[in-house]
Amino acid sequence: MEKAAGIIPARYASSRFPGKPLATILGKTMISMVYERARRSRLLSEVLVATDDERIMKACADLGIPARMTSPDHNSGTERAAEVARGLAAGLIINIQGDEPVLDPGMIDALVEELQDPSILMASLMTRVKDQAAFEDLNRVKVVVDKDRNALYFSRTPIPCRAPDGFLQHIGIYGFRREFLFRFCALPPSELEKAERLEQLRALENGVGIRMVETRYSTLSVDTPRDIIEVERYLREKGHD
Repeated sequence: MEKAAGIIPARYASSRFPGKPLATILGKTMISMVYERARRSRLLSEVLVATDDERIMKACADLGIPARMTSPDHNSGTERAAEVARGLAAGLIINIQGDEPVLDPGMIDALVEELQDPSILMASLMTRVKDQAAFEDLNRVKVVVDKDRNALYFSRTPIPCRAPDGFLQHIGIYGFRREFLFRFCALPPSELEKAERLEQLRALENGVGIRMVETRYSTLSVDTPRDIIEVERYLREKGHD
Protein backbone atom coordinates (compact mmCIF):
# COMPACT_ATOMS: atom_id res chain seq x y z
CA MET A 1 0.00 0.00 0.00
CA GLU A 2 1.31 3.43 -0.94
CA LYS A 3 2.49 5.45 2.03
CA ALA A 4 0.30 8.29 3.28
CA ALA A 5 0.99 11.19 5.65
CA GLY A 6 -1.54 13.41 7.38
CA ILE A 7 -0.99 17.15 7.70
CA ILE A 8 -3.14 19.40 9.89
CA PRO A 9 -2.85 23.08 8.91
CA ALA A 10 -3.38 25.31 11.95
CA ARG A 11 -3.66 29.09 11.74
CA TYR A 12 -3.95 31.37 14.77
CA ALA A 13 -5.23 34.53 13.07
CA SER A 14 -8.80 33.58 12.21
CA SER A 15 -11.08 36.60 11.70
CA ARG A 16 -14.15 34.86 13.18
CA PHE A 17 -12.31 32.95 15.92
CA PRO A 18 -8.77 34.15 16.73
CA GLY A 19 -6.67 31.44 18.38
CA LYS A 20 -9.11 28.72 17.33
CA PRO A 21 -6.60 25.81 17.32
CA LEU A 22 -5.85 26.49 21.00
CA ALA A 23 -9.51 26.78 22.08
CA THR A 24 -10.37 24.21 24.75
CA ILE A 25 -13.02 21.54 24.35
CA LEU A 26 -13.75 19.58 27.51
CA GLY A 27 -10.33 20.48 28.83
CA LYS A 28 -8.32 19.71 25.68
CA THR A 29 -7.09 22.04 22.98
CA MET A 30 -8.81 21.59 19.65
CA ILE A 31 -5.55 20.96 17.81
CA SER A 32 -4.70 18.13 20.20
CA MET A 33 -8.14 16.55 19.71
CA VAL A 34 -7.80 16.63 15.93
CA TYR A 35 -4.27 15.20 16.15
CA GLU A 36 -5.33 12.39 18.51
CA ARG A 37 -8.17 11.35 16.23
CA ALA A 38 -6.01 11.50 13.11
CA ARG A 39 -3.36 9.35 14.81
CA ARG A 40 -5.97 6.60 15.20
CA SER A 41 -6.00 6.16 11.44
CA ARG A 42 -4.76 2.70 10.47
CA LEU A 43 -3.23 3.91 7.23
CA LEU A 44 -1.30 7.10 8.02
CA SER A 45 2.42 6.64 8.53
CA GLU A 46 2.70 9.99 10.31
CA VAL A 47 0.65 13.03 11.30
CA LEU A 48 2.06 16.55 11.60
CA VAL A 49 0.73 20.01 12.34
CA ALA A 50 1.63 22.82 9.92
CA THR A 51 1.46 26.32 11.40
CA ASP A 52 2.85 29.82 11.06
CA ASP A 53 2.40 30.72 14.72
CA GLU A 54 4.86 30.28 17.59
CA ARG A 55 2.03 29.88 20.12
CA ILE A 56 0.69 26.85 18.28
CA MET A 57 4.21 25.48 17.88
CA LYS A 58 4.78 25.76 21.62
CA ALA A 59 1.44 24.13 22.45
CA CYS A 60 2.28 21.23 20.15
CA ALA A 61 5.76 20.87 21.64
CA ASP A 62 4.32 20.79 25.16
CA LEU A 63 1.97 17.97 24.11
CA GLY A 64 4.53 16.03 22.08
CA ILE A 65 2.74 16.71 18.79
CA PRO A 66 5.04 16.88 15.74
CA ALA A 67 4.74 20.31 14.12
CA ARG A 68 6.47 22.30 11.40
CA MET A 69 6.71 26.08 11.08
CA THR A 70 5.60 27.41 7.70
CA SER A 71 5.60 30.71 5.85
CA PRO A 72 3.07 33.31 7.04
CA ASP A 73 2.34 34.22 3.42
CA HIS A 74 0.19 31.23 2.45
CA ASN A 75 -3.35 31.93 1.28
CA SER A 76 -4.82 28.62 2.44
CA GLY A 77 -4.31 25.56 4.58
CA THR A 78 -3.65 23.60 1.39
CA GLU A 79 -0.64 25.78 0.59
CA ARG A 80 0.57 25.36 4.16
CA ALA A 81 0.21 21.58 3.86
CA ALA A 82 2.09 21.60 0.56
CA GLU A 83 5.08 23.36 2.12
CA VAL A 84 5.36 20.67 4.78
CA ALA A 85 4.73 17.88 2.25
CA ARG A 86 7.87 18.85 0.35
CA GLY A 87 9.90 17.51 3.26
CA LEU A 88 8.06 14.19 3.46
CA ALA A 89 8.61 10.92 1.62
CA ALA A 90 4.96 9.83 1.50
CA GLY A 91 3.40 9.71 -1.97
CA LEU A 92 -0.07 10.51 -0.61
CA ILE A 93 -0.94 13.55 1.49
CA ILE A 94 -4.13 13.86 3.52
CA ASN A 95 -4.99 17.48 4.32
CA ILE A 96 -6.93 17.31 7.60
CA GLN A 97 -8.89 20.36 8.69
CA GLY A 98 -7.72 21.64 12.07
CA ASP A 99 -11.24 22.57 13.13
CA GLU A 100 -12.80 19.07 12.95
CA PRO A 101 -12.44 17.84 16.56
CA VAL A 102 -14.88 14.94 16.18
CA LEU A 103 -13.64 13.51 12.88
CA ASP A 104 -13.62 9.72 12.69
CA PRO A 105 -10.29 8.12 11.69
CA GLY A 106 -12.20 5.82 9.35
CA MET A 107 -12.85 8.85 7.15
CA ILE A 108 -9.11 9.29 6.66
CA ASP A 109 -8.60 5.60 5.93
CA ALA A 110 -11.32 5.69 3.28
CA LEU A 111 -9.45 8.46 1.43
CA VAL A 112 -6.12 6.63 1.63
CA GLU A 113 -7.73 3.48 0.26
CA GLU A 114 -9.35 5.38 -2.62
CA LEU A 115 -6.05 7.01 -3.55
CA GLN A 116 -4.37 3.63 -4.02
CA ASP A 117 -5.70 3.91 -7.57
CA PRO A 118 -2.86 5.84 -9.25
CA SER A 119 -5.25 7.46 -11.73
CA ILE A 120 -6.91 9.43 -8.92
CA LEU A 121 -5.06 12.67 -8.23
CA MET A 122 -7.40 14.16 -5.63
CA ALA A 123 -10.18 12.80 -3.43
CA SER A 124 -12.52 14.10 -0.77
CA LEU A 125 -15.49 13.06 1.37
CA MET A 126 -19.25 13.48 1.31
CA THR A 127 -22.14 12.35 3.47
CA ARG A 128 -25.87 12.20 2.79
CA VAL A 129 -27.99 14.65 4.77
CA LYS A 130 -31.80 14.87 4.77
CA ASP A 131 -32.30 18.02 6.81
CA GLN A 132 -34.00 20.76 4.77
CA ALA A 133 -32.53 23.57 6.85
CA ALA A 134 -29.05 22.21 6.20
CA PHE A 135 -29.84 22.04 2.47
CA GLU A 136 -30.58 25.76 2.47
CA ASP A 137 -27.67 26.72 4.76
CA LEU A 138 -24.98 28.53 2.76
CA ASN A 139 -22.34 27.35 5.24
CA ARG A 140 -23.06 23.72 4.26
CA VAL A 141 -21.23 22.93 1.03
CA LYS A 142 -23.14 20.66 -1.35
CA VAL A 143 -21.67 18.43 -4.04
CA VAL A 144 -23.18 16.62 -7.02
CA VAL A 145 -21.37 13.65 -8.55
CA ASP A 146 -21.45 11.49 -11.66
CA LYS A 147 -22.11 7.73 -11.71
CA ASP A 148 -18.45 7.03 -10.85
CA ARG A 149 -18.52 9.36 -7.81
CA ASN A 150 -16.47 12.06 -9.50
CA ALA A 151 -17.48 15.57 -8.45
CA LEU A 152 -19.42 17.54 -11.03
CA TYR A 153 -19.76 20.71 -8.96
CA PHE A 154 -19.63 22.11 -5.45
CA SER A 155 -21.79 24.98 -4.22
CA ARG A 156 -22.95 26.74 -1.10
CA THR A 157 -26.39 27.10 -2.64
CA PRO A 158 -28.83 24.15 -2.77
CA ILE A 159 -27.87 21.66 -5.50
CA PRO A 160 -29.53 19.85 -7.11
CA CYS A 161 -32.63 22.03 -7.25
CA ARG A 162 -34.76 19.32 -5.63
CA ALA A 163 -33.31 16.74 -3.28
CA PRO A 164 -36.21 14.58 -1.97
CA ASP A 165 -33.85 11.83 -0.78
CA GLY A 166 -31.42 14.23 0.85
CA PHE A 167 -28.36 15.97 -0.51
CA LEU A 168 -24.67 15.16 -0.49
CA GLN A 169 -22.79 17.42 1.91
CA HIS A 170 -19.11 17.92 1.31
CA ILE A 171 -16.72 17.20 4.18
CA GLY A 172 -13.57 19.27 3.74
CA ILE A 173 -10.87 16.65 4.24
CA TYR A 174 -8.78 16.16 1.11
CA GLY A 175 -6.43 13.53 -0.18
CA PHE A 176 -3.82 14.37 -2.82
CA ARG A 177 -1.18 12.53 -4.72
CA ARG A 178 1.91 14.41 -3.55
CA GLU A 179 3.01 15.78 -6.93
CA PHE A 180 -0.50 16.90 -7.79
CA LEU A 181 -0.73 18.81 -4.51
CA PHE A 182 2.22 20.93 -5.66
CA ARG A 183 0.65 21.42 -9.10
CA PHE A 184 -2.66 22.42 -7.53
CA CYS A 185 -1.05 25.07 -5.35
CA ALA A 186 0.81 26.50 -8.35
CA LEU A 187 -2.44 27.13 -10.24
CA PRO A 188 -3.99 30.60 -9.93
CA PRO A 189 -7.37 30.89 -8.17
CA SER A 190 -10.15 30.17 -10.65
CA GLU A 191 -13.26 32.23 -11.36
CA LEU A 192 -15.72 29.74 -9.88
CA GLU A 193 -13.46 29.25 -6.88
CA LYS A 194 -13.60 32.98 -6.18
CA ALA A 195 -17.37 33.17 -6.78
CA GLU A 196 -18.23 30.29 -4.44
CA ARG A 197 -15.26 30.75 -2.08
CA LEU A 198 -14.50 27.05 -2.54
CA GLU A 199 -10.89 26.18 -3.28
CA GLN A 200 -11.62 22.70 -4.67
CA LEU A 201 -13.34 24.20 -7.72
CA ARG A 202 -9.87 25.17 -8.95
CA ALA A 203 -9.21 21.51 -9.73
CA LEU A 204 -12.48 21.06 -11.64
CA GLU A 205 -11.98 24.24 -13.66
CA ASN A 206 -8.57 22.95 -14.72
CA GLY A 207 -9.95 19.61 -15.87
CA VAL A 208 -8.82 17.53 -12.89
CA GLY A 209 -11.42 15.22 -11.37
CA ILE A 210 -12.06 14.87 -7.65
CA ARG A 211 -13.14 11.39 -6.58
CA MET A 212 -15.75 11.64 -3.83
CA VAL A 213 -15.98 8.98 -1.14
CA GLU A 214 -19.31 8.67 0.63
CA THR A 215 -19.07 8.13 4.36
CA ARG A 216 -21.69 7.46 7.00
CA TYR A 217 -19.74 9.62 9.42
CA SER A 218 -20.44 13.29 9.84
CA THR A 219 -18.44 16.05 11.46
CA LEU A 220 -18.93 19.19 13.50
CA SER A 221 -16.71 21.99 12.29
CA VAL A 222 -15.77 24.79 14.67
CA ASP A 223 -16.05 28.15 12.93
CA THR A 224 -17.05 30.39 15.85
CA PRO A 225 -16.81 30.19 19.66
CA ARG A 226 -20.50 29.21 19.79
CA ASP A 227 -19.71 26.00 17.90
CA ILE A 228 -17.65 24.81 20.88
CA ILE A 229 -20.89 24.45 22.86
CA GLU A 230 -22.39 22.15 20.24
CA VAL A 231 -19.23 20.04 20.01
CA GLU A 232 -19.08 19.62 23.80
CA ARG A 233 -22.74 18.65 23.90
CA TYR A 234 -22.14 16.07 21.15
CA LEU A 235 -19.13 14.59 22.93
CA ARG A 236 -20.98 14.31 26.24
CA GLU A 237 -23.87 12.53 24.55
CA LYS A 238 -21.59 10.13 22.70
CA GLY A 239 -19.21 9.61 25.59
CA HIS A 240 -16.10 11.77 25.67
CA ASP A 241 -13.03 9.99 24.27
